[in-house]
Formats: sequence, structure tokens, C-alpha cells
Amino acid sequence: MKKKTNYSYIGIAFVVLLFGIIFVPKIIDRIQNNDISRSDRLSTGQDNNFSSDEPLAFIEINGKRKKVPNFSFTNQDGETITQEDYKGKVYVVEFFFTTCPTICPRMNENLVEIQNAFKGNADFGVASFSITPKLDTPEVLKAYAERYGITNPNWNLLTGEESDIYELANTGFNIYVAKVDDEVGFEHSGDFALIDKNGFVRSRYDAFGNPKIFYKGIISEKEKYDEDGNEQEITMLKEDIKKLLNE
Repeated sequence: MKKKTNYSYIGIAFVVLLFGIIFVPKIIDRIQNNDISRSDRLSTGQDNNFSSDEPLAFIEINGKRKKVPNFSFTNQDGETITQEDYKGKVYVVEFFFTTCPTICPRMNENLVEIQNAFKGNADFGVASFSITPKLDTPEVLKAYAERYGITNPNWNLLTGEESDIYELANTGFNIYVAKVDDEVGFEHSGDFALIDKNGFVRSRYDAFGNPKIFYKGIISEKEKYDEDGNEQEITMLKEDIKKLLNE
């Protein structure tokens, strides 16, 4: 008895072969020419749902858009990192120190949550500047990164000259950092700054139409509110990161 030819399988195989001949070279060409759209690049698990379509504000001082100033510090791997290493990336900025017993652990737990939400996205990063750089050597920062589960290759924990870091915080980002008496040691803000791909400080507008400027970094999504009734802004920050990634 003659074996019956299965024409349906032959047809499917022909279609697959035809797809490979026609479309695969085009896809490779798009990649080589950097012609993959932003939506193509954002296939890393996060959604693109927004509570508002309103674009984010630019922070302006004396009518000029606030841009990240030049900086150069050493990261946890002993590498020199400058603002140029973040060019083309959306990133979050914080000021912290590894021996901080109060707000820093909470801030960095929230940042790890944000890191994990954008896992695999090469256009997202974090810059964490130590305000106790003499204590926070690259080796100390490396151990801290391992302890907190910091895995994003674009998350740099940075150390350097103390005066340069304080100048960057208070003038460059307008994020409060100060030395106080020996008993207390240091004071610093628990806020995060959000930077776009071109190095500009961005935020959403508040209820009065003014830029919020910063995002509360201490309250977690799980907590929802702190003891004073302030609402968490980590969800808001995640959404605004997505907006900037799509710009």
C-alpha cells in the first residue's frame, strides 16, 4: 500500500522557510542599523500602562532646564564613572551611606524593587552617591551591593572626594546633604531624583500644576503610607521611568 503524502506538513514547512528567507534578513538589518523601535526594546516584562498620558515636567531654575552637571567618581568595581556613562539611559539618583541605620536601608530596598521591575532593560540605571566616601571604599560598596541584591550593571555605587559629592548633592541635584554634630553625624534627604536620557532632571506635576521635582524614596509600595499619612511614590516613580524610556 502506498504511503499517503501529508501535504499539510509540507505546506507549513514551506511557509516557515519562506518567512526565514524574507523576514529574518530584514530583522537582522534593522538591528545592525539600530532601527528597532522603543516599543521593541521594551519587551522586558514591564507593562506600559499609565494612570495619565501627561508628559513629565522639566525642572527649570531661572528659566533654564536643570541638567546633571559633570561628575567623575569611582564605583564598586573600581571603575571611573561619569555622567557620560548614563547618556542615553533613564536613571534614578540617590545619596546614601552604607552604615546608615535608618532611612538608607529602606531607600535601597525600594530601589532594588524598582531594579527588578526593569530587569533586563539596558536603558535603565541607578546612581547611588555615598556621603561618607572615606568609609565607603569600592570594596565596602561592593559588599553592600551584594548584600542588597544589586545586580543591574548600570547601578553604580559611587565614592570619591567628599567635597565634590556634597557639591553635587546640594547644588547639582538640590538634594539636601549635610554634616552635623559628631553625635548625629550626617543628615540627608530620603528623596530620589529622576533623570532622562539626555541628562535632564524630570518629574510629574503636582495637584497645583507645579513640578514635584523629587520622589519620596523611604515609603514602600507595601506600606502605602508612613506614620504621618504621606503616600508612597515608588509606584509613581516606576510609571514615570516607563514614560521616559518611551520618549
